[in-house]
Amino acid sequence: MSKQNKSAVREWVETLVIAIVLALFIRTFFVQSFKIPSGSMRKTLIEGDKILVNKLIYGPKIPFTHITLPAIREPKTGDIVVFKYPEDPKRDFIKRLIACENQSVKIEDNHVFVNHQKTGVEKIDTNTYYPNGTFGEKEVQVPPGNYYVLGDNSPVSRDSRYWGYVPEDNIIGKAFFIFWPPHRIGILK
Repeated sequence: MSKQNKSAVREWVETLVIAIVLALFIRTFFVQSFKIPSGSMRKTLIEGDKILVNKLIYGPKIPFTHITLPAIREPKTGDIVVFKYPEDPKRDFIKRLIACENQSVKIEDNHVFVNHQKTGVEKIDTNTYYPNGTFGEKEVQVPPGNYYVLGDNSPVSRDSRYWGYVPEDNIIGKAFFIFWPPHRIGILK
């Protein structure tokens, strides 16, 4: 191999390594893509949608540490959040944030109330469970450092009503954009 060919190969390898490092840096600290696996967020998100999640907004976590970088803002009610599933942290879930720490959640007559105010959440299925997965207790207080989430398609959603709260450390980021399939491209609300 000539000196000129070795130089071209080396330049190509260096460019590839830089591109990979840059992509990993962006994915770790800024934006990550996810694919929607179930219908728990229908009509907002449907199976197969590919979305982008803003990790910077809530403060990205440094891999292999327990260090979180400063957040732009805290999660707030109405945000669509991606988080590590509390019962199996290897799995990522996506739901709508309904209540933050120290807020009360009540499900009554198929409506969701936060701090005794009726929310804009569509009527939900409450035939088998209550706000925290227990039977009989219809109002709960979200503990400090936790969040209460619901799927937009409540009859098929396994959410805080079943397994409880999402710890703050489990939050990955805020879903903000559908990029696939082309006919569904748009900003999430």
